[in-house]
Amino acid sequence: MSVNAENVDSPNQELNDPALTGHLLGLPVLYSFRRCPYAMRARLAIVAAGVKVEVRELVLRAKPPHMLEISPKGTVPVLWLQDGTVIDESLDVMRWAVSQNFPSDWLVLNDAQQRQGDEWIALLDGEFKRNLDRYKYPHRYHVNTPTETYVCDPLEHRNVCVAILVRWNEVLESNGAFLFGGKPSFADYAILPFVRQFRIADEAWFDSMPGCDALKAWLGVFLASNILEQAMPKLKPWQLGDEPLTFPG
Repeated sequence: MSVNAENVDSPNQELNDPALTGHLLGLPVLYSFRRCPYAMRARLAIVAAGVKVEVRELVLRAKPPHMLEISPKGTVPVLWLQDGTVIDESLDVMRWAVSQNFPSDWLVLNDAQQRQGDEWIALLDGEFKRNLDRYKYPHRYHVNTPTETYVCDPLEHRNVCVAILVRWNEVLESNGAFLFGGKPSFADYAILPFVRQFRIADEAWFDSMPGCDALKAWLGVFLASNILEQAMPKLKPWQLGDEPLTFPG
């Protein structure tokens, strides 16, 4: 778990001015970016748990100095608790949310299911995400140097992702509407944003893809639900001095 106690000693007084950057609503502060799947999984868990935070939307090219001060790695989500604790890994933010109030419509997993869910999430965050990035943004991975030339083939990486999705489709065919049966779980919510992102890369192709009907139905349940809408509000980027915003709104 990536959890750090805040210990800010900055020469920039704005960063330490509680009237500007403090917990203005008496709630945990969540730095987020709407389209980031890691931030999305954190927001989904917060919505599902029915807890409230103060949300600060950011622009990736202009990250708030206060966020970088409390979490120098500079990625979202970042959750800043009232006691100064910083949680800056998406799965840990999810765990925090459900520890505050476990969602009533989630399945409580037994130990074996928990281990299986963790394995699926690790596969998603590792092999699936690596290939998803190369499918969506192949130009970022081309290499053209005096000693090496490499052209990233997006279809090659799409096929790797599909092979993983087919495995999850088989699980859904066997288990029911969700990964572990008739109710969603932590794993469903952790995986959802990345499957959604994979579909967005080429929606027409995904929707006509053979062999993944159960997976498409699973994704469709979430796409048609109001929880995704609640987790994806369109917010202007936060700046010092802005009125604080509660999430979910």
